[in-house]
Amino acid sequence: MKEFDVIVIGGGPAGYNSAEYAARHGLSVLLVEKAKLGGTCLNVGCIPTKALLYAAKMYHYASGAGEPFGVSAGPVFFDHAAAVEKKNEVVKTLVQGVASSLRQCKVQVAEGEARLSRKDGKLLVTAGEETYAGRNLILATGSVPSVPPIEGVKEGLASGEILTSNEIMDLKEVPGKLVIVGGGVIGFEMAAYFREIGSEVTVIEMLDKVLGANDREVSRLLQKEMEKKGVVFHLSSSVTKIAGGKVVFQKDGKEESAAYDKVLMCVGRRPASQIEGLKELGVQIERGAVVTDEYMRTNVPGIYAIGDVNGKVMLAHVGYREGEAAVSHILGKKDPMNYDAICGVVYTNPEAAFVGMSEEQAKAAGIDYTVKKVSINFSGRHVAENGMSSGVCKLILDTKKNIILGAALMSSYASEYVYALALMIQNKIPAEAILRTVFPHPTVCEIIREALLS
Repeated sequence: MKEFDVIVIGGGPAGYNSAEYAARHGLSVLLVEKAKLGGTCLNVGCIPTKALLYAAKMYHYASGAGEPFGVSAGPVFFDHAAAVEKKNEVVKTLVQGVASSLRQCKVQVAEGEARLSRKDGKLLVTAGEETYAGRNLILATGSVPSVPPIEGVKEGLASGEILTSNEIMDLKEVPGKLVIVGGGVIGFEMAAYFREIGSEVTVIEMLDKVLGANDREVSRLLQKEMEKKGVVFHLSSSVTKIAGGKVVFQKDGKEESAAYDKVLMCVGRRPASQIEGLKELGVQIERGAVVTDEYMRTNVPGIYAIGDVNGKVMLAHVGYREGEAAVSHILGKKDPMNYDAICGVVYTNPEAAFVGMSEEQAKAAGIDYTVKKVSINFSGRHVAENGMSSGVCKLILDTKKNIILGAALMSSYASEYVYALALMIQNKIPAEAILRTVFPHPTVCEIIREALLS
């Protein structure tokens, strides 16, 4: 029986990154994957959605949005099937890149669903017909779409009328009417894509706001931008039945319905913690998530859990960092995980980005805070490329310490400069030090300085 220093279960971003990180630090590593390397992110999540959204953005500009800048074109058509094919090429290339990187790091990869056990004090992992021993085990099994027990959903999924965020990535035809159940980030991005390429889109959300716990004010601004493009939103609405071409829901005490050709069930994801043998090993699970501390340790020595399976923050980049924290602990280094400056991005047009505390969270925590907010129109580059718009840069500052606690952005390139705010928050850089920094001009990121000066 071959023994490894580390066995990683799951080949998504958290899993493959931690496997490579461990191997680069001299540990022998086995990675077990039951389906495809790259996990949800590369195959049906982050990467394919960005490929489709970029295609929709190009279509938007080619269809006439470029005319104010002196650019015009003849009749423009969108080939959704071709966009899906291009998306598949991108996914294939990046998955092959992951496999190549693992080989270069000398990480052994085993295919098959992992089964866990313990014998003679050793942690054992069986994949296929082979059993391996691991001195340490890192669980990185990710998450799966949540499917609520709504009348008609089971039958709709079986018939193909209802899709999850997995299946919609390979939908070859553009639905005339698309109803999206769930107004979180995934639902929002799919609403943006399909509306841009011609679908009539309706979003039904149970909460009184979109985009989950993200800043309410900026979430509302982005919703308004989507409404201008024709997306219909029903908030504080609870779906009761899906059948016969109608999604039935309760809103303000009344029953309403929305017609559909396809329904996207997008009400969140749940940790994929149903791992054979996990409960027998005594690993603590709460609400379906594997419980971990700041070093990603479970309650069982030698077993760690990273990424979506621990249910803390279900984002690929968080899984990356959690994997490094886990491997560092295995190596005997103190490198705890910190969740104070986690970025989240909505890749619509315009983009929205969030990091750190929202204003609502700061208020709930009883922090003495100050809001610094300016219109994105203070950015010369943004106006030059987009014209005047309703975007903003909103900063939440600790009034006493004069450091940034959180930020919410809506602008072009928000995804590319929100990291600067994460750096400021993570390292508690005083506002006066940020103001002494020379920002390049003209850039959209200058808006951070403008907001601090406001």
